[in-house]
Amino acid sequence: MDLFSDLASGLLAFSKQLFGPGICPGDWVWATGTAGALIALLPIVGALGISVVRKFTGNTYTAVTLSVFGGIGVLFVCVLPWILMTGVSETFRIVAAGGRGGLSKGEAAALNTTYCEFIGDQSVYLGKGPGVFDTLFYPGGNELAYGFYLGTLVGLPILSLIFVMLQGKLAFRRGPGWPARFFWVPFVGLVLLSVTVNANTAVHLWLGFLPVTVLGLIPIAVLGPPSWHAIRRADERKAVRDAPPPKPPGPPPPAGQYPPTAVAPTSGDSAMAGAPVPVPATPTSDSRYQRTRRLGHGGFGTVWQAYDTQLSRTVALKIAHAPDRDTVERMQREARALAALDHPNCVRVYDLVEQPDGLALVMEYLDGDALASAVDERGPIDDVAAARLWSTTASALAAAHEKGVLHRDVKPSNVIVDPRGIPHLIDFGIARSKGDAKLTATGMMIGTPDYTAPEIANGAAASPASDAWQLAATVSFALTGRPPRGERENPMAALLAASRAEPSTQLPSGSVHARLLTAALDAEPRNRPTLNAIVEEMNAWLSGVGESREGPVTRVIPRQ
Repeated sequence: MDLFSDLASGLLAFSKQLFGPGICPGDWVWATGTAGALIALLPIVGALGISVVRKFTGNTYTAVTLSVFGGIGVLFVCVLPWILMTGVSETFRIVAAGGRGGLSKGEAAALNTTYCEFIGDQSVYLGKGPGVFDTLFYPGGNELAYGFYLGTLVGLPILSLIFVMLQGKLAFRRGPGWPARFFWVPFVGLVLLSVTVNANTAVHLWLGFLPVTVLGLIPIAVLGPPSWHAIRRADERKAVRDAPPPKPPGPPPPAGQYPPTAVAPTSGDSAMAGAPVPVPATPTSDSRYQRTRRLGHGGFGTVWQAYDTQLSRTVALKIAHAPDRDTVERMQREARALAALDHPNCVRVYDLVEQPDGLALVMEYLDGDALASAVDERGPIDDVAAARLWSTTASALAAAHEKGVLHRDVKPSNVIVDPRGIPHLIDFGIARSKGDAKLTATGMMIGTPDYTAPEIANGAAASPASDAWQLAATVSFALTGRPPRGERENPMAALLAASRAEPSTQLPSGSVHARLLTAALDAEPRNRPTLNAIVEEMNAWLSGVGESREGPVTRVIPRQ
């Protein structure tokens, strides 16, 4: 304990040299407040250390990183401040008892001086009298004095706790909020452990501690959170580390069994979409799927509502008329992509069949409206609905990316909102095959450049970051009713704006999501937040405002 006593007495002596004016209430009283200010630097150093570590680890919270963050919190927010606070109090007690407490002879003598009548001898004021616990729970008869101690010994630590919590939130920005507990919970321990400190000493320590804690938010904010690129890189490392080992090749198919057909990715497709083998089409009787209503028509073919007579259910048939090799491969890719996914916000695929008029993808029938139509008819959605939309569809896209599948055409007309208001992603893989500039009945465009990421417009391959950009543009549209770069007079002008990475001028400035939308629509893919980070931030915001992630994103009137 001699080492800790020497640290405390050294801190006191340095504090007096730093700021200990010989005015009321006394040089050593001022020095005590200065010591409290210096002690408040320790949590700030801890928060800065966590921020620096997260610059490299992102949102990777393993046993090692959690141990580091927990160790930083306990050491810099609880242990070291508690040692110094109790050491300062003990130094004053020793001097008041006639000793030196690690101070020099002149410093100890100077402590036995009086500057103010209501303070009296500084050594008695700071070194004698009850501790915090006795003062609060065994008060004397002076109600005015008890009110003063109650306000300072309870109010100041509570205010300091609030700003220490803010320090923790700043240190763990762009990630889940729960690790911040490793930072502020030790501070609660500090407050509880410091009840043995002399009450007068504690008052001045907390008076110095609080303002520095407030100012400490500035350097933590300036240092900033980890870049989205660092978060994405850390997530990729975690995905590789957590990926199951590859399965050994299975036995060859029995003689006579039709083997799966390998399809090479077409130009412009990411290597992500080429990993699974395609689903071969199976011939089917024309009488099984009875078409009841045409749902849409585009360059690739037609989408029909149909009735499956064998399984007695309504389905959607996406039929590619007279498909060429590229369209067939894309439909096979969409079939295997959706078959590999099991997510409530992704349309389900049932089969890939041959119909008399072309290859048909048999899918779940979603009764509802496209997000584009819902916004056009009923106006933009609010922040709660936007958070639900962004969280659920980002989760769906992230699940697709984990399966090695890129969507490549996320836009408002490819999000169907069912009668419960739940969004579903449709059109994986083939919407850009043909007719990219063809207008639909709602005025939207299949593969419209208004929702094309800048790197895609410049010829780069699709990537998870480009899917994330398109989804952010879709959410922005849902909040404003306009594409983020504004509307252009023709597709070529919109494509030119995309290739030039023109800034997003139509973002929802009044929305709480504006800051994150700006980051997600960054022209540089490496600077965009990951989809997992989007999901975490939206879920945290919804939880903070008392809303559930499960809920309608817009009011949709079911079709009759």
